[in-house]
Amino acid sequence: MLSRHGMRSLCCAAVSAAVLGLGSSAFAADPVKIGFLVKQAEEPWFQTEWAFAEKAAKDKGFELIKIAVPDGEKTLSAIDSLAANGAKGFVICPPDVGLGQAIVAKAKANDLKVMAVDDRFVDGDGKFMEDVPYLGMAAFEVGQKQGAAMADEAKKRNWDWKETYAIISTYKELDTGKKRTDGSIDALKKAGLPADHILETAQKTLDVPGGIDAVSSALPKLPRGAKNLIIGGMNDNTVLGGVRATASNGFDPDQVIGIGINGTDAIDELKKPKSGFFGSMLPSPDKEGYNTASQMYEWVTTGKEPPKYTAMDDVTLITRANFQDVLTKIGLWK
Repeated sequence: MLSRHGMRSLCCAAVSAAVLGLGSSAFAADPVKIGFLVKQAEEPWFQTEWAFAEKAAKDKGFELIKIAVPDGEKTLSAIDSLAANGAKGFVICPPDVGLGQAIVAKAKANDLKVMAVDDRFVDGDGKFMEDVPYLGMAAFEVGQKQGAAMADEAKKRNWDWKETYAIISTYKELDTGKKRTDGSIDALKKAGLPADHILETAQKTLDVPGGIDAVSSALPKLPRGAKNLIIGGMNDNTVLGGVRATASNGFDPDQVIGIGINGTDAIDELKKPKSGFFGSMLPSPDKEGYNTASQMYEWVTTGKEPPKYTAMDDVTLITRANFQDVLTKIGLWK
């Protein structure tokens, strides 16, 4: 039989164990917090990135904090907010790549790890900040796939290269844009389109009006023998504008093959029964959201830093025949 002193000691030990157990449970219930900041939260692309980042959070057991950062002021404020809420790091697609240095400085001040997605930070001299981990599109390789897809469709239509010309709207001031169109031109040449049948035309803006102006200025340079046209550019809107320009200048949709890059800006055009805009190279927002969130979690929990550059060249050609099915699978079709 235990003495009164023994009973008291046993009770104290039990209480201590209970307190320790409670503390341990409370600690275990407090998950790692990671931020995911995007510049245009209303866009389907970023909604999909968020959705798959949340899937990574569920799979790996961390808490995802989603914040929209449409401008520089909100970006820096969001980083402070993340720190105040106990986050350990964040993934960001910045509203302006020129904010890179300010974002990194703010992250360091708050002891937060930072990783860029989609758009890579640049410094004050306009050079990529290669010391910041980044996951994004492999621009040249994706451009090659765009060019190859346009050439493949031309061959399916039995177009004669002698009567076929390509007009590629370029924006060489942006490194990503230059690499995409360089890759596209490279693939067209490899497919057999003569180099002198490829016209490069500079554009001033990366929107539909910019594409219209660029291609409109190139059309008068075509020889009389130009029967069929391939229209390329660094994004969907550039190509959409180029296709509009061909229609305004008497080209029938069957004489035009335009393929963009991005996918999400082409949906309305692909809903039309017929257009010179044939399709778009759709990257993988699902993989980008899941992979970056997972890599940040590994970094803050194990110290394993993500690669400085992870190039994503996984793209799918979406056309009128398949776009709804493809977009539905990754959550971009509502």
